[in-house]
Amino acid sequence: MLTRDIDAFFALASSLPADVGPSCAKSVFLISPDGFRLSEQSASDNRYMRLEQPTDALVAMSEHHALQLEISKVCPVVCFPGAHGTPDAVFPNNVFATVPGRLIIGHMRHPVRQDETRRPDIRGFFTDTLGYREIDLSAQAGICELTGSLIIDRARGIGFCGLSERCDEAGARAMFEAFALKACLLFDLAEGEYHTNVVLSVLASRAVVVAASGFRDAAVAEAIAGFYGGRAVRLSEAQKGEYAGNCIALTDSAVFLSQRALDSLDPGQRAQFTEYGFDLVPAALPMLERAGGSLRCCVAEIF
Repeated sequence: MLTRDIDAFFALASSLPADVGPSCAKSVFLISPDGFRLSEQSASDNRYMRLEQPTDALVAMSEHHALQLEISKVCPVVCFPGAHGTPDAVFPNNVFATVPGRLIIGHMRHPVRQDETRRPDIRGFFTDTLGYREIDLSAQAGICELTGSLIIDRARGIGFCGLSERCDEAGARAMFEAFALKACLLFDLAEGEYHTNVVLSVLASRAVVVAASGFRDAAVAEAIAGFYGGRAVRLSEAQKGEYAGNCIALTDSAVFLSQRALDSLDPGQRAQFTEYGFDLVPAALPMLERAGGSLRCCVAEIF
């Protein structure tokens, strides 16, 4: 089921057992910020970018290396080099995604990001080294920036897809089929939002972090929170702007987020994560965040 009908979606989703597979990835891959700079193309529809602020590639590399070390404490990390011609490549999660045995390649809106999809080393790592089958969506008609636009509850095989300039309905259908989802809810992001993973995160298939102000219709956000039994950390507009929604559960008990995001949370919200069974693991990413993404954007999952 691929639908905008909230009632129909949750009626089906409620009947599905959480037995599709593990809720968290077995490992991850990152791309280093070699030649880090801000892309004016991407800034055209990413209001989180800070073009007025200077960038320092060495600082970005140091932040990224520290992030790799932190993640490596809980799961294996593969890091590919970046390239001067693809300044946004440090955010691979919306270009590459996986399900067991398959690599999915997205259709990026901007040409500078389309160049990332053609990398033979990343494609070869999955097809030749891991033996994954490649599903290439980069040339199909719809724009679909993968797990930037599509938030997946992996254990249930359901998705929440926010439509914007970075994902249209044709792209959403292509992802629905590529990820072999049982059900996917379509909704519009609020004006000015570019990716769903800034306003919503599903944590190990048992809780959510959600910023209702990032949805065109706040009722959709509330319905998602209700589906998880109210186990929802609700974010303010200001906290969304601090990337508190751009977090990821890399294990059943560890949620990674940037230090900036963690600092924005109040004591009650931090207590909610503890109540839901999660430790918060921060990483300082102030330089990388100037490029309009945060920790979750840096992490591509390998299932």
